[in-house]
Amino acid sequence: MKGQRSQRVNSEMQKELSALIQGPLKNKEPELHGLISVTEADVAPDLKTAKIYVSVLAKNEEDKKQAFLILRENAGFLRHELALIMRMRTVPELTIIEDDSMAYGARMDKLLDELNEK
Repeated sequence: MKGQRSQRVNSEMQKELSALIQGPLKNKEPELHGLISVTEADVAPDLKTAKIYVSVLAKNEEDKKQAFLILRENAGFLRHELALIMRMRTVPELTIIEDDSMAYGARMDKLLDELNEK
């Protein structure tokens, strides 16, 4: 599943998961706080598994950890909702992974600014 098909499946999965998290999951889990964005979806070539990279912007570290815990606990719910939306023979098993590239980028920007000041 290399090439265009892979990109289309990944893109569609990312879009639909983002909508599901903002809609049905937030309704189901009211304690889910923070700005949650699906940064990438990486579906395996056999469509059995998918790695979902998620970034959470929360007030504090505790809310961020709580959000990831809720997302991981509800991976089955998200998979079930995807099965209702997407026209696929098999919907992959979802693995939610924390994407800390935004925090890494912010840290690098801060370090570069400090270097420029010196």
